Amino acid sequence: MTNVLNSERVLAWIAAINDWLLVHFLVAATLIQFLVAGALIGAAFFTRDFVRRGALRLQNSGSTEPRTWRITNVLIALVFPIVAIALLWLAVGVVNGLGYPSRVLGVVASLFTAWVVIRFVSGIAGDTTLTRFVAFIAWTVAALNIVGLLDVTLAALDGASFAMGALRVSALTLIKGLAVLGVLLWLAVAASAALERRIQSISDLTPSVQVLLINLSRIVLIVIAIVAGISSVGIDLTAFAVFTGALGVGIGFGLQKVFGNFISGIIILLDKSIKPGDVIEIGSTYGRVMSLGARYISVITPDAHEYLIPNEDLITQRVVNWSFSNQMVRQSAEIGVHYNADIRQAMALCLEAAAGVDRILKDPKPKCFLSGFGDSSVNLIVSYWIDDPMNGIVNVRSALFLKIWDKFHAHGIEIPYPQRDIHIKQTPVVVPADRATD
Repeated sequence: MTNVLNSERVLAWIAAINDWLLVHFLVAATLIQFLVAGALIGAAFFTRDFVRRGALRLQNSGSTEPRTWRITNVLIALVFPIVAIALLWLAVGVVNGLGYPSRVLGVVASLFTAWVVIRFVSGIAGDTTLTRFVAFIAWTVAALNIVGLLDVTLAALDGASFAMGALRVSALTLIKGLAVLGVLLWLAVAASAALERRIQSISDLTPSVQVLLINLSRIVLIVIAIVAGISSVGIDLTAFAVFTGALGVGIGFGLQKVFGNFISGIIILLDKSIKPGDVIEIGSTYGRVMSLGARYISVITPDAHEYLIPNEDLITQRVVNWSFSNQMVRQSAEIGVHYNADIRQAMALCLEAAAGVDRILKDPKPKCFLSGFGDSSVNLIVSYWIDDPMNGIVNVRSALFLKIWDKFHAHGIEIPYPQRDIHIKQTPVVVPADRATD
């Protein structure tokens, strides 16, 4: 009996599925939509090579910036599904306008759209977490659209709202705002990177002006993206007046160091006191300025250590800029010569050694002075000039000392070291008085 009932139940399910297919699927309208979708996909497939060649010509004649090149490469690889999406959604619009059903076309278009979005994000992002998140959102929206629940879901999200005075905020508004804001911020960062490369290619601008323009353009683009993202979802910016006032007070107290460094950075860029490539010394840190940021500067020392110095320290502390007005730096090296040596010959040999060091300038010429008479040596000073302090200073002095060492040894000039002569005087023998009488 149970088997009979189970068989009857199975047959009933099969009959119900058959009726549903006959009513909703195996009908002329559905079959026509499948044929139209197949024809449009076939047209996209056969025209992909023509569209790809045109896209490649535009790519080769356009920007060679790496980010732009990567995006265009991803888009060219997705030419076929993109063309298919365009044709399918166009067909959906036309069919709806004529009053005919377009459910199958919409389903196929939704699936292609989700696929393209996921492929595009994974191609340009390279972030597995972001790709998975976008894939989840894309397939969720496509599934809701396929089963006809997308409008219902959007209405439910819009109904979950709260009011802040005259401002109404819903879950749908927040989702749209975050999505639009994310896209606009990504576009702002990409545009800022392209503009940065463009500014750096202008040789007429000094490095400090380039950094200033790059930082200002980045801030302006990000602010525009944030304002546009908030406004795009219908939020009135005046509703944030109280919030921004409170935020300003919080910034004044909690972020005063951050903004102090930011303002100090702008001052440094405007007065051009420090720029990329300068060799500076602040406190015990000596090195070359690699970059100027909104909060700090990057300094590379000769031993390849990188220090991030807050901009405020450059304003409040004494800074030695070895290349502020020009790149020429005067250095000196001290040498001790034995008292028995020919001092004039030693001075001439020091000048010959300085002339043999590549980085020591010939004009102004190196000079050698007798600086004094020490306890163990006659002291000489060799002064010289270099015009590339960013390549190091100690290595130049080391090369000079090696040249002097070789020339002194070749000409028999001795470099003394401290010596002390100890004279021991003989102490008279003291005879005890009791023994002296014996």
